[in-house]
Amino acid sequence: MNSTAFHSGDILIPKKGTDMEKWAVIACDQYTSEPEYWDKVCQTVGDAPSALSLILPELYLEDSDVSERISNIHSAMESYLSQGIFEEYKDAMIYVERVQSNGILRKGIIGTIDLEEYDFTKGSTSQVRATEATVVERIPPRLKVRQGAPLELPHIMILIDDPEDKVMCCIDKDSAQKLYDTSLMCGGGSISGYLLGKETQEKIDKALAALADPEKFAEKYGLANTPVLLYAMGDGNHSLATAKEYYENLKKQGDAEGHPARYALAEIVNLHSDALKFEAIHRLVYDVDCDDLLAKMTDALGLSDSEAEQYVIITRDGNEEKKFIHNTSSNLSVGSLQNFLDGYIKTNGGKIDYIHGTDNVKALAKKHSGLGFILPDMDKSQLFPTVIKDGALPRKTFSMGHADDKRFYIEARKIK
Repeated sequence: MNSTAFHSGDILIPKKGTDMEKWAVIACDQYTSEPEYWDKVCQTVGDAPSALSLILPELYLEDSDVSERISNIHSAMESYLSQGIFEEYKDAMIYVERVQSNGILRKGIIGTIDLEEYDFTKGSTSQVRATEATVVERIPPRLKVRQGAPLELPHIMILIDDPEDKVMCCIDKDSAQKLYDTSLMCGGGSISGYLLGKETQEKIDKALAALADPEKFAEKYGLANTPVLLYAMGDGNHSLATAKEYYENLKKQGDAEGHPARYALAEIVNLHSDALKFEAIHRLVYDVDCDDLLAKMTDALGLSDSEAEQYVIITRDGNEEKKFIHNTSSNLSVGSLQNFLDGYIKTNGGKIDYIHGTDNVKALAKKHSGLGFILPDMDKSQLFPTVIKDGALPRKTFSMGHADDKRFYIEARKIK
């Protein structure tokens, strides 16, 4: 078994003959302000077997019928298992090739992450770490979905800092068994998956172990006696944090020994992949007094037209204005803005959403008669050094590409 936190696992794939385009569904934390997207997904799927029946889009997380939705999800999981919809591949790793909506190929390896090696708290020195602040208040509602669920489906993507691409170079897909090859609905591109043999798995294990060598790690980042950060969260931070909390609860109850919930299904991807473009996640604020918010924000952040290192572009009613931040509370523009917005909404009420794409935030600000805040991008090469030195970044600092290019649910795994 791999000496690092990433391992093979018993992975479930829908059997041959399943309509994989209807099966595969985008990550549940996408399109949270666009119910029309999820309506379209429902229409596309119809009555076909689909991961849609096994997930809770976060759009519905605060709806009055959420308990019924969760109950239906658990029933659907049990039903799919009893119907024999899945083929189980024991002790498996799956190599995936995702052609994104922009035509760029993204490579990944699906396996399991040992939750004993993961700590999402700020200042963590674990081998697997959060890259952005984890909001613990977001865990309990997600925990309700996982509790009692016989299956997990991952939208977790974890990054490795492998500039020479030595891990992915271990893979020869021509010698691997193709498990699926399908287009993805609603402009999501396409994806294919390959079952990796034991020899290839061993090569991957050795390549990951080499990245985790303490001396090489210290030399790489110029930091002596620093605990190794090998796996940094890319997407699905709160999903993995929920899995961790569920497992920790089992330990408290004395039920964790040998339990499959010690591990969580995830995909690892090389940070240096050309397919990964770090983009800012913008803010949408609505159901607020916009004039009051802007006045208080101008005072608190020292907003002006005079140039400074940090800035934000404010969009309202189709108009845009760039303002520079002179009273900073973070090393990043997003952190200074988020600190203010958190305090304002806690005191005054209102809603905040996190939006991918500048056009989307402009349109939604106009639609909701709210305010959009467009933020600068982050250089992805700074991710690992920043997390190692300073800890987790402000929440929702960056996104890796557009919403359509997020992970789609295909694989599953038994967790009880």
